[in-house]
Amino acid sequence: MLTRTRAALAAALVLAVAAGVAVGFALGQWDEAVGGGVGGALGSIGAAQLVSGTLRRGGSRFGTAIFITLAAVLIAAVAWIPVAGYLEATLVPALAARLRGRAGERYAGLRSLAKD
Repeated sequence: MLTRTRAALAAALVLAVAAGVAVGFALGQWDEAVGGGVGGALGSIGAAQLVSGTLRRGGSRFGTAIFITLAAVLIAAVAWIPVAGYLEATLVPALAARLRGRAGERYAGLRSLAKD
């Protein structure tokens, strides 16, 4: 399963970079394409951390995919608002750093009552 997950994450990274470059060229020239590619790569890496943590804690694949897709569309839409885009560029990495600090936690639930 680990190799399948890594292959999926690698494919998502390539697709995100390609989509970012395509949108960049559609909106402008090479500098926007470079920014779109870098943004796609960084977004994919950040989402990979969130997705792997969610799946490791027992989240379903379909539900995780739906929520990540909705969050990506919402974040992309907010980025078009001039001031909100700049705030988003500072707040999203801060939230990612906070998420990384909590990576070791796991909800025990009823497993804490189970006898081994």
